[in-house]
Amino acid sequence: MNPERAPYAEYPEHSRGRLEPEPISRTRNAFARDRDRIIHCTAFRRLKEKTQVFVAHEGDHYRTRLTHSLEVSQIARSLAHALRLDTDLAETVALAHDLGHPPFGHAGEDELQAQMQPWGGFDHNVQTFRVVTKLEERYPRFDGLNLSWETVEGVIKHNGPVTHKLEEPSWKAIADYAPGWDLRLDTFASLEAQAAAIADDIAYNNHDVDDGVQAGLFTLEDLADVPLIGPVLDDVRRDWPAIDARMLRLEAVRRMIGVMVEDVLAETERRIEAASIRSTEDVRTADRTLVAFSPAMLADLGVLRRFLFERMYRHYRVNRTRSQARRILAEMFQLFMAEPETMPPEWSGKALSGDEAKRARAVCDYIAGMTDRYAIEEHRKLFSLDLALDL
Repeated sequence: MNPERAPYAEYPEHSRGRLEPEPISRTRNAFARDRDRIIHCTAFRRLKEKTQVFVAHEGDHYRTRLTHSLEVSQIARSLAHALRLDTDLAETVALAHDLGHPPFGHAGEDELQAQMQPWGGFDHNVQTFRVVTKLEERYPRFDGLNLSWETVEGVIKHNGPVTHKLEEPSWKAIADYAPGWDLRLDTFASLEAQAAAIADDIAYNNHDVDDGVQAGLFTLEDLADVPLIGPVLDDVRRDWPAIDARMLRLEAVRRMIGVMVEDVLAETERRIEAASIRSTEDVRTADRTLVAFSPAMLADLGVLRRFLFERMYRHYRVNRTRSQARRILAEMFQLFMAEPETMPPEWSGKALSGDEAKRARAVCDYIAGMTDRYAIEEHRKLFSLDLALDL
């Protein structure tokens, strides 16, 4: 054991292995190998053209799912390092956490959920699970990426136990997966996976502020009375009285990330000590999440989220994009259900090979894998007469 590693950290040499056994790599441990498989997979590359808040073609400087995932992985590694956890596992779960997101962000997820309602619904966390365990086709011996037990567990349980969700139709893929490979769905995931989950919160709260100001949806002055960000802005101005607006925004966001990371570290260490956590089993059977914000930080973040909801997520410009995105996906979904032969052969074959529910899932998988740009172009080819003549 590494003396610098905490006793409740995950150790790759103690991994529970892979569903399909494979020879050990000479160059990478189990978790690093998982990370590399995620980085090389098709779904990860597509994240570069998938939305966070703004559609990918609206500007080159806004976050996409790819840049967001990289920011999350960096924060997750930092948290794991400070807590003496396995940094490779934390990074791996962070890089994988958004692989199942459809095009157009939450608008796309909402529309696929609505379209799939008769056939089990849609959930991006379950779709991520399906991507890494089934939909990626890169290896001759197995479907999916054949990731280690700890990574698969982290992918589906990073937000906590999920047994209460298994009755939901969209979660059937989880309930039915590899009955002999117990993912212990009634317990918490590793601290590394929990670090990845909270890194996601830290990243999107901060980059939504950054992107919202850049997009002109609100100004730094509008944030002056918002807890957390307001005091940070005051501190930056005090340290740099002549600072310009661009540098003020960047420095404030950088400091906010640091403040939130320090809060998580202090609260997590307090919870670990209070619960007498001494092993990975203690982590999984704890009575609550251990990697967490303090109550004071949660309260401040609640105010910030309400501000962003009112001024950004429901801004009329964003609403217009959401409306258009939902129409694009709805029209494509309905057309593919009625005429599955209009999909590429690798998808039309799946859609035509089963009952209506299997057809719907194949259509959903095809659409969910699209990038924003591809979805827009595919919709044009399907519904614009002049473009339909030149496929």
